[in-house]
Amino acid sequence: MPTKLTTEILTAAIDGFEIQKARIDAQIAEIRQLLEGSPAPVVASEKPSTVSRVSTKRRKMSKAGRAAIAAAQRKRWADLKKEPAAAAAPKQKKKRKLSAAGRKAIIAATKKRWAAKRAEAAKQTATEA
Repeated sequence: MPTKLTTEILTAAIDGFEIQKARIDAQIAEIRQLLEGSPAPVVASEKPSTVSRVSTKRRKMSKAGRAAIAAAQRKRWADLKKEPAAAAAPKQKKKRKLSAAGRKAIIAATKKRWAAKRAEAAKQTATEA
């Protein structure tokens, strides 16, 4: 629970409990009607519950407001549709190919490294034995 209970919080709690009470009273009346076989009496609440968040009126929007919103949404869609075409415009760089001389140089360097590694391993096994 909050450490500081304000009148707004307490009022909202009372409103919520009154709504629950009305719902429970209606269910009790339905069950009594099933037991007795007679029509259920109408249960009227003592005080109409007024919940500040729920309003019965709906806001109405003017035609100009709806038109402005529709135009803005059409503009957003148009911008989204333009982006993929703009992004595809720059050409991708061609893949670079390795020349035969470059390939031979890499192979030679790799063979040299492996020969050095094998020589090092042979040297270690000779010193251990």
